[in-house]
Amino acid sequence: MLRSFKILGVLLAIIMFAVSGRADAATDWNTNKIQVTGMGVPNPRMATTPAHAAMMARRAAIADAYRQLAEAVNGVQVDSETTVEQMMLTSDVVRTKITATIHGAQIVSEGELAGGGYSVTMELALFGANNSIAETVLERPAYVEPFPAPAPDYRPPAPPPTAQSSRGYTGLVIDCRSVGQINFVMSPVIKNSNGQKIYGHKNLDYDRVIVEGMASYVQDMSQASRAGSHPLVVKAVRLDDLNANPVVSMDDADLILYENSQSHFLDNIAVVFLY
Repeated sequence: MLRSFKILGVLLAIIMFAVSGRADAATDWNTNKIQVTGMGVPNPRMATTPAHAAMMARRAAIADAYRQLAEAVNGVQVDSETTVEQMMLTSDVVRTKITATIHGAQIVSEGELAGGGYSVTMELALFGANNSIAETVLERPAYVEPFPAPAPDYRPPAPPPTAQSSRGYTGLVIDCRSVGQINFVMSPVIKNSNGQKIYGHKNLDYDRVIVEGMASYVQDMSQASRAGSHPLVVKAVRLDDLNANPVVSMDDADLILYENSQSHFLDNIAVVFLY
């Protein structure tokens, strides 16, 4: 009998270690959601009824999901140099708010598993008006900085006769696929090849940034709906700042700034990075 209990204890320890060691948190930088699935099993020595066992398994699954969310949130890059975890280490206020945000995550699905286990899938928003990470980690600028102007001698190319006018661009797509793996961040910057910033959160309406985010990261144009039906597409020439911020040529930077002055797609945060 004692040997049986020891074997059962070892099996339970293996199961719980596997559950606690899961790292399947997925951050979707197109929809700006973090989604995890926690799993739990009951302790048969403590469960008094099947219903009690199911309740214990559910509690364990929720605890596992919260743990995974905390790990995922800690690793989110706020900008090229700072993670959420680093902000929490330097600010008790940020740590308290992030903890509350994680515990406000939504359960999107749950159910019993074969053998008495339970799974709970939870979701947390990177950006959003209510209970998002952005509300805590992105600081409101003192004022909105204007976008820089194109070079004084810049002359935009004439649009083809069959194309929409220069005022027709609905968004911006920067193709980063040929310059390395871009590092996903909540507050990206676009720079020209001289290092001048032409797009950043200080140029934008803060409340819109909190709700919508600053850019989507997608793998092909079919996913680039954020940039609208007629985006301006340019290629990055390199990635700066630990591969977080795309750099475009001087000509493309001037083109982006000129076209934005006509159509305001940067102001509308209609920006997509192809990776």
